[in-house]
Amino acid sequence: MKVLVAILFFGMILIQFFPINKENPKPTPEMDFLNIKSTPSKTANIIRESCYGCHSNETNYPWYSNVQPIGWFLKDHIDEGRMKLNFSTFATYEPKRQAHKLAESREMVEKREMPLNSFVLGHPEAELTDAERAEIIRYFKFIEDDTRLLNDLPPEK
Repeated sequence: MKVLVAILFFGMILIQFFPINKENPKPTPEMDFLNIKSTPSKTANIIRESCYGCHSNETNYPWYSNVQPIGWFLKDHIDEGRMKLNFSTFATYEPKRQAHKLAESREMVEKREMPLNSFVLGHPEAELTDAERAEIIRYFKFIEDDTRLLNDLPPEK
């Protein structure tokens, strides 16, 4: 038993020498969702607080990201979030993809699947009130409809 505890202890120390890369990609304001859609500041603040931690290139890593394996989990989660939707590069998406991502985002906020409970646990400021949730849903729907109209795209099925 002592050997197992010693192995686990030294293993935990050893993995601390393999930190995550916390460097965010260079900011691209000309491609950022909030900028290209001229999002009102109140709505932009809600989206920034609740979504940008995982779905943008503006991640602020918390202190506990320095502790492994927690940092590895966070980095993997952030990379996956950016892969699925990155508000920092939203302008690079084709209009059809933009509309689809907005529909998906709206649906996930409606179903209370976003922001993730695990994210809110470490970032209580990201928790949405009912009014904030309604504002994001309304805004995403408005921008989705506008994108579809301007690009002659059919409604989401």
